[in-house]
Amino acid sequence: MFIIPICCQCGEGVNNPCKCKVIGPTLGAIAFVLSAVVCWPAGALTYCCARDCANDCFGTPAHINTALADGCPI
Repeated sequence: MFIIPICCQCGEGVNNPCKCKVIGPTLGAIAFVLSAVVCWPAGALTYCCARDCANDCFGTPAHINTALADGCPI
């Protein structure tokens, strides 16, 4: 059985009538997991030779999550 995560972000700074976001944070969480499966092993393989590149690779899933969560208004 596959369960789809549902994330909710509520607050005053959200620009929609109900003041809650569901689609953006949910898409961000799914993209975070999918990109972490690729980026973290790649970062681990390159850490010995190119630490700056590996550190950027480790942080990429968090940047993708934030961009998707903030980019979708609902």
